[in-house]
Amino acid sequence: MTDTDDIDKVLSAARPQVVSALLRYFRDLDMAEEAFQEACLRAIKSWPRNGPPRDPKAWLIFVGRNVAIDQLRKSVRLRPMPAEELVSDLDDAEASVAQRLDNADYRDDVLRLLFICCHPDVPATQQIAIALRIVSGLSVKQIARAFLVSESAMEQRITRAKAKISKANVPFEAPGPVERSERLAAVAAMIYLIFNEGYSSSGGAPLRAQLCDEAIRLGRLLLRLFPAEPEIMGLLALMLVQHSRAVARFDDQGNVILLEQQDRSLWNQQMISEGLALIDKAMRHNRAGPYLVQAAIGALHARAQKPEDTDWQEIDLLYAMLERLQPSPVVTLNRAVAVSKAKGAEAALAMIEPLSESLSGYFHFFGLKGNLLMQLGRDREARDAFNRAIAIANTPAEAAHIRMHLDRLSTEGVAASLPV
Repeated sequence: MTDTDDIDKVLSAARPQVVSALLRYFRDLDMAEEAFQEACLRAIKSWPRNGPPRDPKAWLIFVGRNVAIDQLRKSVRLRPMPAEELVSDLDDAEASVAQRLDNADYRDDVLRLLFICCHPDVPATQQIAIALRIVSGLSVKQIARAFLVSESAMEQRITRAKAKISKANVPFEAPGPVERSERLAAVAAMIYLIFNEGYSSSGGAPLRAQLCDEAIRLGRLLLRLFPAEPEIMGLLALMLVQHSRAVARFDDQGNVILLEQQDRSLWNQQMISEGLALIDKAMRHNRAGPYLVQAAIGALHARAQKPEDTDWQEIDLLYAMLERLQPSPVVTLNRAVAVSKAKGAEAALAMIEPLSESLSGYFHFFGLKGNLLMQLGRDREARDAFNRAIAIANTPAEAAHIRMHLDRLSTEGVAASLPV
């Protein structure tokens, strides 16, 4: 393993487990993160020269732990050192804790850390933000975009969360069954945000797949803990149905392919079948929540053999239900797409106009608005909306997709001006 990109992939994949283990050792978020970063720096220097270790995660944990211990020794060099036998007993203590967790059917280190981050002493928005930063290693910029806030505001939110956890002396152990139930909604939201960050194509293809796969893995673990909870079935089904289209969503140049233009033969039928089975099972509980409704919307797309087979009226009704369950300008924006298919562009445009202030920094708002205006023949206004979308695009693929619409407007404008 000498290629830098390959090493980066291994380090990114190892991050959740390594940070979780270091956090269990030292009970300090900043120390765990710093130890992991130092271990990564040493890996980048050592692995190309000496070859990769058999178990990269174990290597990173070992190196990170030693780095943190060295830092602790330096910080307390004026204090008496603990007896050697106390230091050497740390591994045995951890093994005992791990055994107790195994016996409680609570085996996954990363999932345990997610529940720890969702401690009730920490506000909900800070819970999710700090877990996305600590567990998944997302940048502050990525998390800020997911929450539609500025980077500085998100940085402050994460800093406050760390301070709150430190001040509250939050125990870094797995919560019991009652506490897990109380924190379930926050953990589910966190997992779906991890999935969305991968699905929204903010990074390269390997990063997208890695984040989506990690979220689905965590969703499966969560369903093992709550096997009769329909919303967790809905969450996992939603991610499976959406991720089933991954191969068809981009062309060879990385350009976005819209749902209607996708080659549906490329959709992963195994994921779709698993997702549909989960939806059918969850529906029998007669307790529809936001994730289950979104999964049902995805199922209507998945069941359509051709774009024209899509039941847009039913999708509109489901989005109306979602608006009642989880009011959000983004939900209304998504519903407007269904309305445009079922009732026309004018009705959809009237629906999104009130969202202009709340979604002023949202790429998809201006992309949809430009598309609706273009359908109505209001080309000048459409061009303005598309230019705004390009200015706030999150990725080159998003910007390239909007430029195709602008090119189409320019071509049609020239053709209209030619003499007949």
